[in-house]
Amino acid sequence: MTLSRADVRRLLADHGLRPSRALGQHFVTDPNTVRRIARLAGVGLGDRVVEVGAGLGSLTLALAETGADVVAVELDRHLVPVLTGVVEGTGAVVVQADALVLDWDDLLGDDASGWSLVANLPYNVATPIVLRVLEEAPQVGRLLVMVQREVAERLAAGPGDPAYGAPSVRVAYYATASLVGRVPASVFYPRPAVESALVAIARRPEPAVDPALVDEDRLFGLVRAGFAQRRKMLRRSLEGLVAPEAFSEAGVPPTARAEELGVEAWGRLAAAGRGG
Repeated sequence: MTLSRADVRRLLADHGLRPSRALGQHFVTDPNTVRRIARLAGVGLGDRVVEVGAGLGSLTLALAETGADVVAVELDRHLVPVLTGVVEGTGAVVVQADALVLDWDDLLGDDASGWSLVANLPYNVATPIVLRVLEEAPQVGRLLVMVQREVAERLAAGPGDPAYGAPSVRVAYYATASLVGRVPASVFYPRPAVESALVAIARRPEPAVDPALVDEDRLFGLVRAGFAQRRKMLRRSLEGLVAPEAFSEAGVPPTARAEELGVEAWGRLAAAGRGG
């Protein structure tokens, strides 16, 4: 079973708790929604799943129903005892930790692989958590995250899309991402002011740009600089960072703007001659 709206309200009342605005807590109260997320995540018997921001355990229960081995991470120390009680008997392991600073090797095992991350992420930390997992937790091969719709569009955007930006390029460096569904505000308690969406992210076997050709600091430094002045042509926004002749070497028009370049083009530009 999973949690209904009445269950969520009862759990909070019984423990004298209320959703934390500071932590961006919005609890899913619709069993169909959490089962849909578990289904889209493609997890099943014996799969290893880490859930970030487990809250009161509604999604945790749906993931455990599939037969997956679930590690549920929750930051709020007041919720952890409630969450532990909710998932008791399901086999899910509850860990109190902050996903922005925890040691992923310690949590998942430094020689492990084949983990999936499934989460209803707080809107204010969704992008940093996704990027940190991609950068620091190679054990996680797949992610299915529910985030604010605008954030979802940014994570999955490609060149030319209105939402395309520096985070989009960083995601594309490590993985492929796509929108796989929308979630109405009505399934949450309390009800947020925005719509949510589901993003499926699959890690690439190797980064889209060969690290032997250009290091990540160089690549993402250029990307940040380009998008910081996204209305300018790259020959202006990257002045002093990319030598003029590097554009032709990389096959990138100097008149292009940041949102026109895919991650591979950014890689060629970063690997080409540098300005001083």
